[in-house]
Amino acid sequence: MNYTLHQLQIFLKIAEKSSITKASEELHLTQPAVSIQLKKFQDQFPLPLTEVIGRQIYITDFGKEIVEAGKVILKHVNEIEYKSITYSGKLSGKLKISIVSTAKYIMPYLLADFIKQNPEVDLVLDVTNKTKVIESLVENSVDFSMVSLLPDNLKIESIQLMENQLYLVGNTTERFEKKKYPHSILSELPIIYREKGSGTRLTMERYTEKNKISVKKKMELTSNEAVKQAVLSGLGYAIMPLIGIRDEIAENKLQIIPVKGFPIKSNWNVIWSKGKKFSPVAKAFLEYLNTEKENLIKSKFNIDIK
Repeated sequence: MNYTLHQLQIFLKIAEKSSITKASEELHLTQPAVSIQLKKFQDQFPLPLTEVIGRQIYITDFGKEIVEAGKVILKHVNEIEYKSITYSGKLSGKLKISIVSTAKYIMPYLLADFIKQNPEVDLVLDVTNKTKVIESLVENSVDFSMVSLLPDNLKIESIQLMENQLYLVGNTTERFEKKKYPHSILSELPIIYREKGSGTRLTMERYTEKNKISVKKKMELTSNEAVKQAVLSGLGYAIMPLIGIRDEIAENKLQIIPVKGFPIKSNWNVIWSKGKKFSPVAKAFLEYLNTEKENLIKSKFNIDIK
């Protein structure tokens, strides 16, 4: 066999995306170039790696075996590269982090200077919902996670960062004149929900259950940005974290509706599995976070940690 690592990488990307078109887009190559490399790779094997049914490409059972072996090969290749860089005195390797979607307004600011100081570090940042974040910890597929609600029944360690404040918000087409509204207002307004598994939704449901509030669910959306756009358009109201709507509040595109018992408060935390064996990169990031968190939070978010 005489295939190249480049051909193997292309085949793995096609298998991941189930599409030559999507693979070519992600690899920044033309479709013909990807197809040519796939054919050259296929020519190295006696059995077909793919089959096309209709216009859809599928990986054969034999191809799936090659995919699994290929992942191991590329993992070792990356390790060789990282070791070479490490021996030259630089920090290198992957830093894998999963965060809930609202944390995308925070985590990049905590990472930026660390990545600039260590340009050989490869960052893998997965933005998803709380359920999948916890799954990534359980599966040990990440170094760290970021959540506002600590998981139950999971042995973890954590660094508490800053307060998370959730408010009832709407666009500015309707005026709310009262100094404070009773929490029963949530029963009167069409409320836009995050999807099940979202930490924001869980916080909201705990609040409504505690106060025995019946809420009119207008719709359910799968990201904080989608909820924000729906509220901006006037489709309804939502309970949202302040960190994600500061600009819209300042620009008078959204308004906070004053409700008794609000803001609902929690804390942002970086968490990891108890007993986690850190890579040199993960260990360095944890040390950086412990040392710099107060300066980062004060300078990036104008918040003093008390």
